[in-house]
Amino acid sequence: MLLTEFEWQTLLLSVKIAATAIGFSLPIGILTAWILARCQFFGKSLFDSIVHLPLVLPPVVLGYLLLITMGRRSVIGEWLSSHLNISFSFNWQGAALASAVVAFPLMVRSIRLAIESIDTRLENVARTLGAHKWRVFITITLPLAFPGILMGIVLGFARCLGEFGATITFVSNIQDETRTLPLAMYTLLQIPNGEQGALRLCIISIVLSLIALFLSELLNRWHKKKLAG
Repeated sequence: MLLTEFEWQTLLLSVKIAATAIGFSLPIGILTAWILARCQFFGKSLFDSIVHLPLVLPPVVLGYLLLITMGRRSVIGEWLSSHLNISFSFNWQGAALASAVVAFPLMVRSIRLAIESIDTRLENVARTLGAHKWRVFITITLPLAFPGILMGIVLGFARCLGEFGATITFVSNIQDETRTLPLAMYTLLQIPNGEQGALRLCIISIVLSLIALFLSELLNRWHKKKLAG
């Protein structure tokens, strides 16, 4: 299956945006998952609901919320632009931000389940021997949860590749800048004789999704074997 230059550029841009989104959200996702799995505090249920809100909100709503909070005319967006020269409006960085927000709860959920499956007695023994909780987290929790973290990365990456609604609402559909695989398919279906190109991109999306699901299942089995000893 031969791809045109436009289709190759779209694929590479999609991978770039998805990788950036995961790289940006992974540290926050690990910390959030650990807090939800190991900490008890007032308002935890509300915090948990807010973290997972992108799973149930329409992507267009997420895109609109990003537009009014991070757009050029928003307070945060204007401050970032004037003080740090950072802008998320109508560029690929904004597309990465939208993808990160949409994929974040999937990543957190996978990592949280991995952390919750770890025997807390291992962590308690380390604390009894004088290890600080952050040292326990880095030397015991993270290594044991590593397969679950990888699974979260894979699922999050796949979700980023399939993101449409939040992206087109927040950063529009700009060729070579924000036009990812779903947006390119949408564009091709609007022009004469674009069905073949849309079909090729559709096949690529299906293949990438199947690979992600296959890797996720392998990582899940690896995690279970690792916990079983």
